[in-house]
Amino acid sequence: MNAIDTQGLGKDYGDVTAVGAIDLSVPTGQVTAVLGPNGAGKTTTIEMLLGLRRPTRGSVRVLGGDPRSPAVRARVGAMLQDTDAPESLTVREMVDLVASYYPSRLPVEEVLARADLAARADRRVTQLSGGQRQRLSFALTIAGDPDLLFLDEPTAALDVGARREFWEQVSGFASLGKTILFSTHNLAEADEFAERVVVIAAGAVVAEGSPAQIKQLVAGRTVTLRTDAPEGWLRRLPGVREVTRPETAGVVDGAPATPSRALRLHVVEAEPVLRAVFAAGHDVTDLTVAEASLEDAFVHLTGAAPDPTHDRPASPAAYPQEALR
Repeated sequence: MNAIDTQGLGKDYGDVTAVGAIDLSVPTGQVTAVLGPNGAGKTTTIEMLLGLRRPTRGSVRVLGGDPRSPAVRARVGAMLQDTDAPESLTVREMVDLVASYYPSRLPVEEVLARADLAARADRRVTQLSGGQRQRLSFALTIAGDPDLLFLDEPTAALDVGARREFWEQVSGFASLGKTILFSTHNLAEADEFAERVVVIAAGAVVAEGSPAQIKQLVAGRTVTLRTDAPEGWLRRLPGVREVTRPETAGVVDGAPATPSRALRLHVVEAEPVLRAVFAAGHDVTDLTVAEASLEDAFVHLTGAAPDPTHDRPASPAAYPQEALR
């Protein structure tokens, strides 16, 4: 049985269509990443899967039932983008409180250990760093021993070290046979941790498969270099699909490049593009050429580069407390 099944799932806000028609199946026990540009409908889709927003059309089944039913909610954990915890409570008290809303719960000490918070169990929430608060959010998500976890851009505010630690904790929970669906703008995370990737654009699924299968949808190379060539000129070269900046993974604005700024060219073939750059007399340093990446496939499928600095919409803050309503 699939953990999630939707057919033609859509959501409108007046005359605005946030999600067109999502057909999605997530097998039980699988880690699935949902990718898409800003405004693609990822967060709205997750909120419909959680029963937090009523769909305008289509059908949705989560763990074989209605996502709004108490029986299903008791088996689901969610880590949304904006989750606040009472700052007067300690970490241990917060975990115990949230766990009490579920009929099946993990021992508090086990939750603290899985979230790497045992050493900070008696600290108040106000004393936690940003990374530690994110681990607390994960602890609250697993406190009820859920069969299905939703993680909506869970590492957006974390540095590299904290991000790595977070995914180690998630991977440990996934090894218990739990189903995990997460959205992210960090394509490296999806490539490394997801067994399956679903790409959403304009409110519809445009591709799905393993990371390797998604990469195979686009042939080409990724050229990374530092150059004084104008970015707009590079973008107009035959065979160049897109030009991005590795520092921000955002699409360039057409301003002249500088020798100290790295650029990433998504190209059909590297040799003719580089030949044109050298023939025009432009300086090139730190040159690397790699096989097509998940980012290449993302750009090809959606027409947009991933943007990890996007504005995050507000989301309901405390799904676990609603587990049995």
